[in-house]
Amino acid sequence: MPELTARNVGPSGIDIAYERLGDPGAPPVLLIMGAGAQLINWPEGFCQELVDRGLHVIRFDTRDAGRSTHFPDAPVPDFPAALAGDFSSAAYTLSDLAADTVGLLDALGLGGAHLVGSSMGGMIAQMIAIEHPERVRSLTSMMSTTGRPGVGEADFSAFAELGAPPRDRAAFVDWQVRALRLAASPSFPFDETAAAERSGRVFDRGYDPLGIQRQGLAVLATGDRTERLRSLRVPTLVVHGTADIVCDISGGHATAAAVPGAELLILEGMGHGLPEELWPELASRTAELIHHAETVTT
Repeated sequence: MPELTARNVGPSGIDIAYERLGDPGAPPVLLIMGAGAQLINWPEGFCQELVDRGLHVIRFDTRDAGRSTHFPDAPVPDFPAALAGDFSSAAYTLSDLAADTVGLLDALGLGGAHLVGSSMGGMIAQMIAIEHPERVRSLTSMMSTTGRPGVGEADFSAFAELGAPPRDRAAFVDWQVRALRLAASPSFPFDETAAAERSGRVFDRGYDPLGIQRQGLAVLATGDRTERLRSLRVPTLVVHGTADIVCDISGGHATAAAVPGAELLILEGMGHGLPEELWPELASRTAELIHHAETVTT
């Protein structure tokens, strides 16, 4: 399907780039990517696995990523201040990203959808379920966390030698491949060729280092969602890998413990990514949740 753009989306009136895959009459599944990631970071093969299981897939660029609206005039994120409790440099929060996403549903004429969020995308999906529960048919939170201090934290020491991401395309692709390799699943092969190709596309579609920082600061500014997650009454699947160094597995356990009735799927050897070998299982478990939720709500 061609890439499209929804205009004047949500309360902020932004543009959102998106793609639709599969039968529009099938249950709609909104794929929400993580910080700094774009719609193309959802592997086409994984999307096809979902389509093959009778789902209508929509993937999109969040604000400050890819071909959606960027906010270059926003304050430069001040992380030391934020860690000290001063969030004045935050341009927005996860609530704004959630409102953008609901606005995309409005633009597409969808009263509700099944949400599948990865990393920060899982946090956005959680926030939609908290603040817009009537729009959520099911929730799948992958390699994400609750925002509670001490859980789901990254092992930044593993990335210490990477340095800042470069602005030159070739150097960025090399840097991104090295970063992806560090975060990848150690129990599964790392496809360097595919990683380099996708990294080049990410650069070309709208690489924005400050946009990534603005998204990261939005997470910090939102804080702990644990108590609000306890109010959810939506079919929920929580997915996490045992080898995730970007979001520790404790984040998955905390999310599943907070959401009433949530199912927890722990995948041995999976890191912070979607290895091809796990696409069938991930798609099957996600589709099972969605089709079951459809029978309950229809």
